[in-house]
Amino acid sequence: MSTPQHFRVAILGSGFGGLGMAAQLVRAGENDFAVFEKAGAVGGVWRDNTYPGAACDTQAHVYCYTFFPHLRVSKMFAGQDEMLSYQEQLRDAFGIEKHMKYNSEITEARWIEEEAHWLISLANGEQYTSDFFVPAWGQLNAPKIPNWEGRENFKGEQFHSANWRHDIDLTGKKVISIGSAASAVQYVPFVAEEAGHLEVFARSANYILPRDQIEFTDEQLDAFEKNPEIFEESRRAIHDLREAGFERTRLNTGGQAEGAKESLDYLASVIEDPELRAKLTPTFEFGCKRILRTSAFYPTFLRDNVTLVTEGVDHFTENGIVTTDGVEHEADVIIYGTGFYSQNFQGNIQIIGRDGVSLADRWGTEDAEAYVGLTVDGFPNMFLMYGPNTNLNHNSVVTMLEIQQAYVNDALAKTANIEKVSVDVRRERLDQFNEAMQEEMSGSAFSSDCSSWYKNSKGKVINNWSGTVEEYRSLAGEFNMDDYLVRSAVPAAN
Repeated sequence: MSTPQHFRVAILGSGFGGLGMAAQLVRAGENDFAVFEKAGAVGGVWRDNTYPGAACDTQAHVYCYTFFPHLRVSKMFAGQDEMLSYQEQLRDAFGIEKHMKYNSEITEARWIEEEAHWLISLANGEQYTSDFFVPAWGQLNAPKIPNWEGRENFKGEQFHSANWRHDIDLTGKKVISIGSAASAVQYVPFVAEEAGHLEVFARSANYILPRDQIEFTDEQLDAFEKNPEIFEESRRAIHDLREAGFERTRLNTGGQAEGAKESLDYLASVIEDPELRAKLTPTFEFGCKRILRTSAFYPTFLRDNVTLVTEGVDHFTENGIVTTDGVEHEADVIIYGTGFYSQNFQGNIQIIGRDGVSLADRWGTEDAEAYVGLTVDGFPNMFLMYGPNTNLNHNSVVTMLEIQQAYVNDALAKTANIEKVSVDVRRERLDQFNEAMQEEMSGSAFSSDCSSWYKNSKGKVINNWSGTVEEYRSLAGEFNMDDYLVRSAVPAAN
């Protein structure tokens, strides 16, 4: 049996996290790596989510890497096409294509103690080894559809927004869209323009702020390209503004009250009907759920062919959905804007660490945790991108990713001279970090009383970071050897 090909670093996934990590390795002079991608192209969620209106609700000038600014992005809140194009440009600019392994789904990664490396197995039977393993699988990549009674009986078309059926013509059709969160508020206005009648099922309302889109002129784009410092000034200003806005996510602050007022004032400015406005008014703390940005969602409900349904789903029939009030809602097409399995970080991949312990067993079904969101005890030489407690509600996740990638490069550099090195975070350091973070989280709207994808069923926030980006940078700005058990698998000389 042939020896598997070996890499210093194996990266899982080619979304923003994986491609950014690859680029950072190249920047640091490291070219002994591979990027394993289960699909046939790069892009992650921006490749997969092609629903009408798909766009980034974070300003494009901060939703890019500082070492590779998106200088010619056409608008401040960029669409899916430009987000995907940016990642393709990133791939090309740093020569990542030659490191890509497409259609290569990792099904298992197993730590081999005596060799101090990871054995990586693919769905096609191929195997590889690597000194370091960097899963960059993201938090929003597994579409979720609740298991409602009778769903299989519906005779019309049905699909999740993340798997949009572009082959289905919605013109004149009776359409039901279930959900009213980040994806739904983007595609619903477009569906409404085509559908004969659209019913939007929304059990709870969300806080929404207007998008206030900015489209850049050719002159502005030329200026950004000729003098990137102009772009950088814009990026810094937006970053600082959004950092200051973190106060809005803390309970009982003036910032939180200001954010709620701004959102409710915007709702009132669009929706004059008091009954409809009441249905679109959130009943939970501002910041408890993701704060949405769109200027098109509320006006959709002023259309004659759109109805808001706030009753819950009871069961499906051949012709549509019966809600909890006993009313049957007929449909030709049902679209699920029902979110993702956001807390199943490792997906279906088996990650086997030291002593044969799996990551699924270490975390349990919904208790994912990692030191500064990056490392887990018992899983040496594994660094997570966008891991537990590194999501944000106030600023750009790409900035968090850039900090994490620099941390990994620092770890690689500081352990480069140790043969067969294993780098395993100390359990006490992870516990201390997690306890301090969760204590700080008690003052956050993230932990207040609402149902959100930020929390597990016990109310523990496992997706979001508890502070600002700069506070995270102060903790994860460099790799500290004292936080880890750093060993060599080379036997000591007698």
